[in-house]
Amino acid sequence: MAGLPPSPAKVVLLAVHFATISNLESLSSLISQHGTILRQELILRILLTYLPETVSPSIYAPFVHAITSGEPLSQTTPDNQLDTSPVDSLSDEQASRKIKKLHLLPLKGPDVPHGTDVDPLISFLFSRGYRMDEEAGMLSLVPDLLVPFLDHASSIRTWMISTVLPLLRRNHLYYPQKQARFSLLEFENLPDRTAVEYLLAETGATDDEYGLIGRDLRGLIGPWLYNDTRWKRDLFNEDTSSESGAALELSCPGWEQTLEWLISQASGSWKIALRAIESWDGPSDTDLGEETSAWLQENQQQYLDRTYAKAVLASAYLIPDSEVDALEGAYKMCSKIKTLLDEEPEGNLRSTVAALAPVQPFDASDFDGAKASAHLRNDLLQPSNPLTTPKEESIDLLTVLIQSAFLLTRSGVPCTVRKAGDLAFIQDVQDQKSELGRLIRTLSARAPKNDDEFWIRARQEVLWLHSWGNEPGPAANGSIRGIFGHVPVDYIETEFLKALLSSGRYSLANSLYEATPDHPLSASVLLNTVQNSALGAFDNASNPNRTRGGLKKCNEIIGAFPKTIDKTHPARQRIEALLRATHALSDYRLVLKQGEPFSPVVLRVHSDPVSIIGKVLEQNPKAYTRLQEFVELGNNMVNAGLPTYTIRGKQSPTPDDQDLIRSMVEKRIVAMCIEAALHEDDFETAYSYVVSRLGITHGSESESRSSIFSDEWSWKAALDAGKYVRTERSQKPTHLGTASGNPEIRHLEQRIECLATALRISPPPQLQEVLKTFRRCEEQLDAAIKEEAAKEDAWNAAGDLSGLPGAYQTPGPDKAYPPRNITASATARQAEEAPMSLFDLSRATARVAQRNFTSLSSLQGSLQSSFTSDKTAPEHEASDTEGHDHNRVRKRDQLREAATGTLVSGVGWLLGANPTRSGSSQQ
Repeated sequence: MAGLPPSPAKVVLLAVHFATISNLESLSSLISQHGTILRQELILRILLTYLPETVSPSIYAPFVHAITSGEPLSQTTPDNQLDTSPVDSLSDEQASRKIKKLHLLPLKGPDVPHGTDVDPLISFLFSRGYRMDEEAGMLSLVPDLLVPFLDHASSIRTWMISTVLPLLRRNHLYYPQKQARFSLLEFENLPDRTAVEYLLAETGATDDEYGLIGRDLRGLIGPWLYNDTRWKRDLFNEDTSSESGAALELSCPGWEQTLEWLISQASGSWKIALRAIESWDGPSDTDLGEETSAWLQENQQQYLDRTYAKAVLASAYLIPDSEVDALEGAYKMCSKIKTLLDEEPEGNLRSTVAALAPVQPFDASDFDGAKASAHLRNDLLQPSNPLTTPKEESIDLLTVLIQSAFLLTRSGVPCTVRKAGDLAFIQDVQDQKSELGRLIRTLSARAPKNDDEFWIRARQEVLWLHSWGNEPGPAANGSIRGIFGHVPVDYIETEFLKALLSSGRYSLANSLYEATPDHPLSASVLLNTVQNSALGAFDNASNPNRTRGGLKKCNEIIGAFPKTIDKTHPARQRIEALLRATHALSDYRLVLKQGEPFSPVVLRVHSDPVSIIGKVLEQNPKAYTRLQEFVELGNNMVNAGLPTYTIRGKQSPTPDDQDLIRSMVEKRIVAMCIEAALHEDDFETAYSYVVSRLGITHGSESESRSSIFSDEWSWKAALDAGKYVRTERSQKPTHLGTASGNPEIRHLEQRIECLATALRISPPPQLQEVLKTFRRCEEQLDAAIKEEAAKEDAWNAAGDLSGLPGAYQTPGPDKAYPPRNITASATARQAEEAPMSLFDLSRATARVAQRNFTSLSSLQGSLQSSFTSDKTAPEHEASDTEGHDHNRVRKRDQLREAATGTLVSGVGWLLGANPTRSGSSQQ
């Protein structure tokens, strides 16, 4: 080839050879010698097709630059030293045939940008970059290829920044351990949203990579936006009243995908969103590399900044966790937005909340009024959403909602920003009251035992939540002024006072609500609250002892407000009576339901609290002996206003009825004790209660009230005592006194007295039953006396020794000495001479009882027949005498004379006097 110049075909083949072996020096010499054959486009096609993709672009980039710029090539190899051996053996015809088989790649392929400004160099760089990535996986070397030509055309710079750089960082620099899913060409052809989704697929995937989130947004998303092909201009109606009626609105689907990724992270893993916002200053914070620089148009930058601020506000609303850390993160997001908008950010959330600074109410119309709550959940990124529009009002509203949620959460009531927004926007009173109740209950549970400062601070916070630090009062229509803004202030103060009382902070409660000149609550509301709190403590008590637990708290509550509820106040007197009644039950074992011990609330809600005394008597042996304690217990029940007695025809008793109600309750309790004593075979105690407690009347007052008050228990108790029959289990009397020494006779005499009491106090319809029992007992007593007399006669007859040899002579009748003691036999022999006995007194008492049923002719007839069928002569005489003097001697006087005569005759017997002479002298 030194002699003749090579043919064009051989020159091309030789150029291909030099390109294949990457011998650019020889290729430069060849081009210098045969520039007319090896034109610029042919050389670029040869390099594109045959230059190995693994060759570093730094080697051939200067060569390409020289070719495309028209600069002279450096020729280091002389023409006569070129190695032409590869083509020396070829003929021109063979060389021509080989040329046809080269299949050089075109510069303007389907994936290369088209346009009038696209020259061969641009096409070569794009095509070369694609082949380097696809054929050799040398994407990391593509920037070296493009950097020398960035100033050649804007398309190269744009492609480098928006496509090559993000994919290179995603696949090779940031996450090299992850397998690359797309080639450079495939990535460039992806839809915008899919491309962004791929770029952020590994961002924040693990906890240890949270610190790299800002790097990814800065290095992947920021550069990706610098491409006009990824921006769209949509036509929309901006203002129908304007002349044009339409405007062009910028949009960037890939950027919108980025914002959606951000808010999705906020709703799923808010820490990723927080780290992204904290470590990235938004779309203006972009890493374009050291070798490149680019600028967005002003309207594009404004669009990015505006939509990014909207996404940050939306992220704060979407944080789902109701934790202190999450709310502090939301507050940091707000502070970041203020910084980006060139506003002065406030301190951290805790310091801001500590200040409890007032926040002016918001105009609900600025946030679409009733639709504001719907905006919390829908279309947070839409331009029409007023909550996320980056303006001062929306940022301030979000800030105060975060503070409100933080106060609730820190106090133990978890609350998200969205929930706080619902409370403030929906303004449902019941929802606000429910949340307020949860807050105050939690404060009570978490409060330290002796820390008034905690409660003072808690009250300030609760009142701040009501109106966000403004003057308390009813909320104005169309305003947003606190998450408890529609709850009356009186209700809040009342609930807080209840919490103070339930927690035992009595002195603080007094200083806040009674001693203060401000008087947050009216006197009536304060009184009702104190009274209800005291009764609430009573109802929650489990121990009936007033010195412990809930009853002690109840007692302390009513004593904590001496000005509001003093000792003379009826409400306090009722509560104290209730406490005394309950405390009295603490000395006894009492179970109303199996397995459930008695609790104080049962006494207050029981429909018949006096019946509880009956349970006490059943479950506590010998408890009936403490009658006076039970009577006092019943009085306390009456004084406490418990439903101890129902008056016929009245809903509730009047104060004038209290004394008679106490009397009725006392009689019922006495009757219960009598029944309990009989049940335990203690007839002596039952008898003493009958004769000392029952049958006592109150004169005309009692008779005048008989129409509305009915004693249904006393006569039954007396009747049951009269029916009692002594057994071996019956307790023996402790002393006899002047009673008969025969226990059977003594017992029958006591039964007669009980039945006589029953006759006096029983209602007319029950007299027949009592009389029948009275007659049977009377007959038994007659039989017992006769039997005793017969036994004494037999004993006296067996003891007569006058007929025995050596016996002393018995004195004659005219020398009889008065016996010192009158026996039963003597009583029987001297029946006509004996004064009225207890038996006769009982019979006289029965006659007195006729006053109760004079209107019942049948009963009166039975009475007269019973008292005219006497068996002894003294009885006949007494009946005749009484019948003869009936018109001039009152029955009450007869009863008194009978009792007096009995006493005198008894004393006469003790002295040995002759009853006949005594009676004759009296006559």
